[in-house]
Amino acid sequence: MSTPPLAASGMAPGPFAGPQAQQAAREVNTASLCRIGQETVQDIVYRTMEIFQLLRNMQLPNGVTYHTGTYQDRLTKLQDNLRQLSVLFRKLRLVYDKCNENCGGMDPIPVEKLKQKNQQLKQIMDQLRNLIWDINAMLAMRN
Repeated sequence: MSTPPLAASGMAPGPFAGPQAQQAAREVNTASLCRIGQETVQDIVYRTMEIFQLLRNMQLPNGVTYHTGTYQDRLTKLQDNLRQLSVLFRKLRLVYDKCNENCGGMDPIPVEKLKQKNQQLKQIMDQLRNLIWDINAMLAMRN
């Protein structure tokens, strides 16, 4: 599931053939793992919804006559979904453990610092937007 290092992939080492390349490969790998984890969580939610849908549609054996074939079919689907759900949770655990392993040496960024960086980026984007509008206005006046 992990990405092979750049040197083993047949590519020339290039200028980043050192700790920076390993760090970049690790970050890409962690980002890919996070994407896989997100997709796995979505699959878990979908399977869980299917399980509840099957359970809602199953009739309880309360003396009401029901078709054995339909019951067996729904029971088989339910068991299959439960097996798949178990597999998905194990997969999610592996992805979680691998992400934690990859990020073990990293310090978490405080939320306040992230908010400050986001605010700075917003200000820069607003300034760039205003600059583009000013340039467009100047060009429109020339024509």
